[in-house]
Formats: sequence, C-alpha cells, structure tokens
Amino acid sequence: MRSVPDARAPRSGAHAPRGPGSDRSDWYPATPTQQGIWILDRIERLRPTYLLPSVLEFTGAVDCEVLTAAVARALARHPALRSRFRLDAAARRVDYRTDGSAPEVGFTDAVADGWSSGEIERLVEALCYTPFELADEAPARAEVIRLGEDRVLLVLTVHHIVFDGVSRQLLVDEIGTTYRALVRGVEPELPTPPHPAEVQDRPEDGDGFAERVAGVVERLRGAPTSVTLPYDGDPEDPELSMVGATARTTVDADVTEAVLAVAAQEGCTAFMAGVALLAGTFARTTGQTDFLFAVVWPGRDDPAAADVIGMFMTTLVLRVRLDDGTTWRELLRAARTGGMEAFIDSDVPLDAIAAALDADRDMARPPLTPVLVNLAEDPAPLELSPGVVGHFQPLRPEYSKWDLALFVGLERTTGRDRLELSLNHPAALFTAATTAQLLAELRSSAADLARDPEDTVQNQPSAEKIDLDDPAARLDLVRSIWREVLDTDQVDDDVSFFDAGGDSLRLVILVERLGQASGRALRTVDLFRAGTVRGQADLLAAPADTAGADRGSSRDRLLGAVRGRRTGDERR
Repeated sequence: MRSVPDARAPRSGAHAPRGPGSDRSDWYPATPTQQGIWILDRIERLRPTYLLPSVLEFTGAVDCEVLTAAVARALARHPALRSRFRLDAAARRVDYRTDGSAPEVGFTDAVADGWSSGEIERLVEALCYTPFELADEAPARAEVIRLGEDRVLLVLTVHHIVFDGVSRQLLVDEIGTTYRALVRGVEPELPTPPHPAEVQDRPEDGDGFAERVAGVVERLRGAPTSVTLPYDGDPEDPELSMVGATARTTVDADVTEAVLAVAAQEGCTAFMAGVALLAGTFARTTGQTDFLFAVVWPGRDDPAAADVIGMFMTTLVLRVRLDDGTTWRELLRAARTGGMEAFIDSDVPLDAIAAALDADRDMARPPLTPVLVNLAEDPAPLELSPGVVGHFQPLRPEYSKWDLALFVGLERTTGRDRLELSLNHPAALFTAATTAQLLAELRSSAADLARDPEDTVQNQPSAEKIDLDDPAARLDLVRSIWREVLDTDQVDDDVSFFDAGGDSLRLVILVERLGQASGRALRTVDLFRAGTVRGQADLLAAPADTAGADRGSSRDRLLGAVRGRRTGDERR
C-alpha cells in the first residue's frame, strides 16, 4: 500500500482551490450539528458510527493510476475535507479551519503484493472504520485496491462532521468527471468549490431564536421520549456494541399501489406513509399511541448550498399521535402534519430542543427518541468510462447509532413499485426472529391500510371477516399470508413452504400470522406436515376444536397422553 499525495496534482491556476474561504487560515464556528457530532466523537464506542464509508467495486479496464490521481484531486479541492477542529474553551464552542493538508489517498496492488481475500477484507474494514483524529488529520481517506485484471475497489471514508449523503453523491460524481478528463489528457471542467461557512446558516445568531425553540418545545411537550420496543438486549448497557444488523422486506405490489394511492389522496409521500405504518404497528402491538420519531433533513434549502460538499443535514423530531378511534386515513394525515411541522422548524437545532425537554439525558443515547424513520438512500453507480461501472457494495460490518431505524424506499426491479422497508439496529438489541416478526407486522399493517383505509388502526382483522367454509376464501387467505411471510408476489398452491423459500424462522411467523387471521389455534408441526398452500387451506377447514381448540387443562392433556400411552402398551 503506498500513498499518492501528489499524483497528477493540479497545475497552478488550473482549477486549483482558490477564491473566498478556500485557503483561509482563520477559525470558523462549527454549526450546532457539527458541535454535537464533535462531542459524540469523544465517546469511544460511538466513533465508528459517525464515519460515512463507501466501497465501490469496478468491473472492466480501470487505469488505477489515473483513478488514484482523480480521487486525490477531488478530495484536495474541497475546503471541508481539509478541516481541522478544536475546542475553544473560553468561548465554549467548537471551531474549525480549512487550511490543513489534503486527505491521503493510497493505492494497493493486492494482486502483485499477494494479498489474500481475508487480508483484503481486514484492510477494507480498517479503512472504513478507523476513527479520525479531528484536531490533527484530514477527516477523509481513500484507497484504490486492485483485485484483478478487471476488478478494482475504491474505498472512500469521510467523517460525518464534514460530510452528508448529498456530499457523497457530489464527490463520487466529481471523481468520475475528473477520471474521464485525465484519461483524455485534459483538465476537468469543474467550478471553484465555495467554502461551507459561506452558505451554512447559524440560526442561533438570528432574532427570535429563543422563541422558535420554545415553540418547538411546546409542540413536543408531553410526548414520551421513549418508544416501547421489543428489546432482546439492554439499550442502557454502557458497553453496548454499535455493530449493526439489517433486515428488510418488500410489500406486495398490489398492496403498495393501494397504500400509495391513499397516501397521495392525503398529500403524503412514501416516507410519510412509512411513518404512519410504523406508528400504527407499534400502537397495535404495544398499546403506545404517542410517538416521537427522528428524521434526517438534508438542510440545503438555500440553492447556494445545493452543490457544496460539507455537513448540512440536521436531525428533526416529528410527533404523531392516535387513539382507539383513529382510522388509517386519519393516521396518514397525522403523519403528514407531524412531518410538515418538523420540516418548518428544520433550522432549530435538535440539541437545543433536547436540552429543554430532557436536560438530564445520557449524551451517549439518541436525543428524545430511540427510533429513526428515513428515506432509503440509493446512491447512483459511478460510470468511469463506457462499460466500466462502479457499484456500491454492502458494508461489512455496519454500525448503527439508533436503537431502531426504519428506512423506506421503493423497489422497482419487477416493473411495479413495491414498498421496501429496512430495519437497521445494533445487532445486540434485537434477534433476527424479533426483527422478522416486526417486519411481518409492518406488512400486515400495510395490507390492512390497503384493504380499508377507513377502518380503525386498532381494529385488526378477525376471523369473522373470513369465511372459512369457503374453499376459495381459505386459499386466498393462505396465499396472501405466504406472500407476506416469504416476501414475494408469486406463490404456487402446490409447492412446499421450504421449496418456496421458507425456513424454520419464517414457518414460526407463518403459524402466528395464520392463527391471527383465521382464529384457529395452529401448531407448527401441523403446518410443517401440511406444507403447501392447498394443504394449509384444507387444515383451516377443520372445526376449531380439532385444529387445536381447548381440550381441557394442561394437567388433563398430560394425563390423557399418559393414559393413552399406557393403554397402547397393554395391548402389545
């Protein structure tokens, strides 16, 4: 692995960093969000969660020298990526300056140097999650790794204190533009990057800031600062590992279309529909009816900030409430209202709100709520040249700073929109079975909203709504729950559950969902033996008492089983 700090460095006057702020040696006050991140970066176990790593894999003929040079030039151009931070104790604030050295960019030829796959994995993990010393080094790094004749990795890691999701796409696009220009032997046509301080707002400096904080506090006052979650681990454990886990599901295309149609009637986005589904699911499973959810806001309302690499996003908190009589349509309206209220106050720092509502909170815990709801990021691939495309790879491991985060997106690979719901969390807090059950409950909520948006959220479908004497109704019921549990649109009535993609965990969920929907007390072994849609539909046709209804007390059943065995023994 070798560093390439000056590879194909820009010539003097040829789009080198210049202009107001690009080479300044003075200190600037950090934004409230940056100051909060700086404080959290002092907590050792949280440090990896504030890094934004990206791993792109390219296939095709890549000029690794040119790619390394393009990355180095792109990182060196932007003032935010040369930042150094300090605490000004006298002023009680965090400051930064942007005249530091540029981020280091290296090249590793894993083929020539004989790196094993395990060694490469460890290198990538170190590049992604080794913390930065914000006072002394640039808050970004990159490495180009040659894996083969037509396989190259680009590992790019930037600290969240100077970088956000919009910045990631801007930087990746610029790397592609620079690479293509250098391959042709010309200078890339790129605008001079402005200094973040020129376009970042500091709302506390304006008139009426205290009144605005008070208004948000009043709107949120009385809401619980916790959400009743089905924890398997202890969220208060000071040694809790932040290594995360993700589980995802997609909602049936017909259900998705119906949900989005009702949401559109109420002026709701897919994100707001996700908020409603989460609140409704929690209300149905826990009884909690008043929620605070965190949401990330891009913070680029000023057009001047649209193309600036820096940290502009902020975390907002929206409130959504319901009661026993709230319908799904009304819950969508509540989610929209809560979202609009939060967005209107997007320039009010969360730390100021949290200090007023929960002054004694643990700084290592998420402020005001342990739950985040957000739109799923879908970064575009990077095309270096015709036929050479870099795709973002899953991060291993991944880290999570929220107890539970729901990401809402739309999956379009099948030609029809399907809601995609992803749950991310510290792996130690929830088992795979718990998250699978929560995803099943979210799909169930979506199906109920689609079926009848005028029905109350708390009124889950009961057995009386399904005619179990009708063979077609039984088949429809079992098919719909198979689709939900297996996360697929296509179900064959005569294919076994396991051949269709099921496993033992999904079978347990299937038993619970079929029992809830049919009113039958079903056993796992019964559904295992009746392993197809048709077989399980026939199972539901049995009278309730033969499908697991009450057969007396536990002692009666125990003694009955023993007597039956003794009788059998006597007959031998």
